Amino acid sequence: MADHVLTLKHFFEEARAGRLTGIRCGKCGELAIPPKEFCPTCQERNWAPVPLGGAGSITSFTVIRVAPRGRGAEAPYAVAVVRLDEGVSLLGRIVDIPFDSLRADLPVRFRPIVTGEQTAIGFGPA
Repeated sequence: MADHVLTLKHFFEEARAGRLTGIRCGKCGELAIPPKEFCPTCQERNWAPVPLGGAGSITSFTVIRVAPRGRGAEAPYAVAVVRLDEGVSLLGRIVDIPFDSLRADLPVRFRPIVTGEQTAIGFGPA
């Protein structure tokens, strides 16, 4: 087992600092993000943190016009699945890109969204 386990708490602390971190399985080499308990490929728990560049492209997106309870003031907003250059995908909110410019394959870059004590994953123009 790796000496340092990347937890979800640590993942978001790193994201808050502007660093996107994945995990790589020490047995099979699988890369994952966000952190998971067990490797989906080999079922081992032998992860090591891996810094990621934060660049990628949109694979799919949607515009949220009716937000969940407590988030109504934030609508409308867009969320997208972004495939990072390292080959893993991550869901995040789109910032600073007009809705009519969104499309699959649009290059984007990781941007942390910090609101008070909370940190969310965001992506903006590359």
